Amino acid sequence: MDDLEEVACISHTRLRISCSDFLCLLEIREEKRTNKRNGRGYNCVSTATRDLWECLFNDCYRADVSIITENGGVIYAHASILGVASPVLKSMLKKSRRHGHRRSISICGVPHDAVRVFIRFLYSASYEPEELQKYVLNLLVLSHAYVVPHLKRLCEWRLEHGLLTIDNVIDTFQLALLCDAPRLSLICYRMILKNFKSISTTEGWKIMQESHPMLEKEIVESLVEAETRKKERARKLNERKIYLQLYEAMEALVHICRDGCRTIGPHDKVLKVDQGPCNYASCKVLELLVRHFASCKMRVPGGCIHCKRMWQLFELHSHLCADSDVCRVPLCRNFKRWRMKKEKKEDIKWRILVRKVLRTKSITGAPFFSLEYVYNHQ
Repeated sequence: MDDLEEVACISHTRLRISCSDFLCLLEIREEKRTNKRNGRGYNCVSTATRDLWECLFNDCYRADVSIITENGGVIYAHASILGVASPVLKSMLKKSRRHGHRRSISICGVPHDAVRVFIRFLYSASYEPEELQKYVLNLLVLSHAYVVPHLKRLCEWRLEHGLLTIDNVIDTFQLALLCDAPRLSLICYRMILKNFKSISTTEGWKIMQESHPMLEKEIVESLVEAETRKKERARKLNERKIYLQLYEAMEALVHICRDGCRTIGPHDKVLKVDQGPCNYASCKVLELLVRHFASCKMRVPGGCIHCKRMWQLFELHSHLCADSDVCRVPLCRNFKRWRMKKEKKEDIKWRILVRKVLRTKSITGAPFFSLEYVYNHQ
């Protein structure tokens, strides 16, 4: 019988149950399945049973342990429960001295109310949401120090899902490092890097500067490294964009000189003005550049900037062209002959540019561009 059938049976018998009882039934069902898999029998803890543990803690019936807290506060508890719930408390109780019929141990360094919430959790695994929110960092420390893993997981989860703020992230980060909570420390670290400007003005940051200057230094260095990596990624993306534009310009240049496009093309081609839109994104821009190059009076290198750009495109094409003898792009063969007379240093720069363009987008299938040819002839 699954959970829905079990609830249907309860409804059929017209039993009145509260929301907490319903959740408890689901928990019991899941616990039964877990225990059955682990060979541990069944667990039928109900809300009423938890209430009994709450009463035992609140009423201190036959309590045999006095827990001394901050400012002389005292919390009464039972040694058997504390010893079973925490191996550290068990060891402390063994070493403690009796005062009358009670043993006495001390839990200092955190507020009295935080210790009370902690001890209550050991009894019944219950807590008030407001108290958990108020003392979550104290409970994280207590759960780690006294080895109560289920409370530690609860504190980490609540911090990760809503209780982590700009004001407490520095304190939480330091405690996460001390309490061996790697996931929580990573979340805090990312939040610090993301909101560093706001966090660096908080009281927690100022205290950390005085108490843990090395940790502050590591965070700042990490921030600088993160910014450097971000700028490097942006630079590489920008480079890739430029190389991709050069690749598209090479394709469009071959397209214009070999096939023609609308109003521009080789002299032996019949151009169709009314043909559909061109598939080459750079064709229109390159067409304007070619027309300017054909009519400009300052085509000498170093003169017109537009003509200089066109010369560079022709030269880049000559480095990519697989067969200059049949290539229709102007000056392709001329540039290949000029390359033989160029200085080696200048030629190396062009080879590096060609490799980067080819790596940006594979163009081995293009008729006049051959990746294998370029690599074999450079």
